[in-house]
Amino acid sequence: MEKKINLIVKEGDNNLRVDVFIHKRESDVSRTRIKKLILNKKLKLNNNIIIDPSKKVSKGDIINLIIPEPKKASLKPFSYKLDIVYEDKDLIVLNKPAGIVMHPGAGNLDNTIVNALVNYDKDSLSSIGDELRPGIVHRIDKNTSGLVVIAKNNQTHENLSVQFSKHSIKRIYHLLVWGKIRPSRGRVETLIIRSSKNRQIMEVSKTKGKKAITNYRTLEIFENKKIPTLSLIECELETGRTHQIRVHMNYLGYSILGDDKYKKKFKKIKNIDPSLEKKIINLNRQFLHAKTIGFFHPKTGKEMIFDSILPKELEIILKMLRNTSK
Repeated sequence: MEKKINLIVKEGDNNLRVDVFIHKRESDVSRTRIKKLILNKKLKLNNNIIIDPSKKVSKGDIINLIIPEPKKASLKPFSYKLDIVYEDKDLIVLNKPAGIVMHPGAGNLDNTIVNALVNYDKDSLSSIGDELRPGIVHRIDKNTSGLVVIAKNNQTHENLSVQFSKHSIKRIYHLLVWGKIRPSRGRVETLIIRSSKNRQIMEVSKTKGKKAITNYRTLEIFENKKIPTLSLIECELETGRTHQIRVHMNYLGYSILGDDKYKKKFKKIKNIDPSLEKKIINLNRQFLHAKTIGFFHPKTGKEMIFDSILPKELEIILKMLRNTSK
């Protein structure tokens, strides 16, 4: 059912951006969604259609925003066994393996997590976002594994989206990088923008883009004459930008083992354990795992934290590195 939001700007809200003003007064609707609605001509300011989310409001302005009835997605079910860590009537926490994308896109319309969710229970997914992304509040890359949260209804989706926009979601990743990061722990804060040279990758910019903050610390270093130096790193995100960890590691001068976009070519080293070398060369994913996710339950308000173990193909590399490093 279509929803209408009618607001009048008061003295204290003078000169706010219109999207910020609406979100301030209607906090259960995410600012991202408000922006999209404005761009789709669903906003009237003093009875005139406005398509600029940054338009400033003045005292006495009358705001009318229409939230259309969500479209029903037409998605083909995909028979795929989902690794469900937790489920209730409002949300699902999934442990996604590497090798599968989150939602349909160019070149892959059917074999995705969304299609698997439709197959699992097509009637229990939020429908307020893109019609090809029901339930999807956030994403992790195809060749990254780990925990993601799925919204089963629109209220949950909106609430989780607000938590993401406020950067209150706890997200911890484990990754293996070439070399030894110095300093061994730190905070990276940059702007991230899509590369003008290669549209498939992101890069750090000094002047434009979205703010991205990554906190990292070294957990373990593998180093001796028989193996290339590798470091196990833990990253905790304050923001969640596309390829954020991969871009920030690259910015620091390091790259993640197995990364095919921000990569450092593996160099053969004499006397390295051939079985370890084979595991590294044949790893068809990046060594990046979304280990922990934490949030406040949209209905109960209870803090929920979920943790996962590394997939076997990553854990075996660590085990071999530890044995070789002794």
